[in-house]
Amino acid sequence: MAHISDTHLGGRNDRKGLAGLDRMLHHFNLRGIDHLVITGDLCDPGSPAGWSVMREKLAEHGFFSWERTTLIPGNHDLINIEEEMRIYNALNPFPGNRRRALQERLAAFCSLFGELMAGGEGVPAGFPFIKVMKFPALSLGFAAVNSVWPWHRSDNPLGARGFIETSELRALSRPDVTDALQESFVVGLCHHALRVYGTLSPIDQAFDWTMELINRSEYIAAMKALRTRVILHGHFHRFQTYALEGMQIVNGGSFRYAPDRYSEMVIGADGSCAQQFLSLP
Repeated sequence: MAHISDTHLGGRNDRKGLAGLDRMLHHFNLRGIDHLVITGDLCDPGSPAGWSVMREKLAEHGFFSWERTTLIPGNHDLINIEEEMRIYNALNPFPGNRRRALQERLAAFCSLFGELMAGGEGVPAGFPFIKVMKFPALSLGFAAVNSVWPWHRSDNPLGARGFIETSELRALSRPDVTDALQESFVVGLCHHALRVYGTLSPIDQAFDWTMELINRSEYIAAMKALRTRVILHGHFHRFQTYALEGMQIVNGGSFRYAPDRYSEMVIGADGSCAQQFLSLP
């Protein structure tokens, strides 16, 4: 399984980004990667037109199918920060309007990429979702959430703080979800980082605040309840692995700034897991 994140494609005219993505996807096919995970920030800024470019590239290389790719959105996909900071939005006293706008954009994202998410024919895509894939040697289960939180001039001024709706976490705790994932090696998918700098420097602490997943503890508890082994995320542009509450966390870094690097994970039939960051030859 391969994991990339934060591609930040600039649309059809982003020749450098698209060429790099072609090279990466071609490499995955040569290497025999059986599944690709992308943890958000596909485009910058996100829009249906931009998302369509990613969809076309995945299809061109044989990755636009339920069996081969799973992806989630990031804050750049669902929030246009320049639009949010215009004066008529910045002074808007009704946060419900922004929440509805984000939900509408999320629905459009799910409509375009629904085939790569949960369910099957006739089942609408949405969050959270689980996806169970049966391989000859093991069952692989994904538990995916949307962590993008609406822009707010004081609570989320850069649009980069994350929050997972309580309703999503509650849905993942249902007995039918637990039963569906019981025999699987469970991988959690979330865009926002579970650890950022964590420093005593006031400047870096301010940066941490703008990037954090606000209800990280609740999310980790929900993942533990599902016996999640690994959580994949992006957002914080650093290739890194770390552990929290007995789970391995893998930060997919940023394809935009390192288009020749990715994370590869090999999961054994015995439940073993080996992860490494690799570079294209």
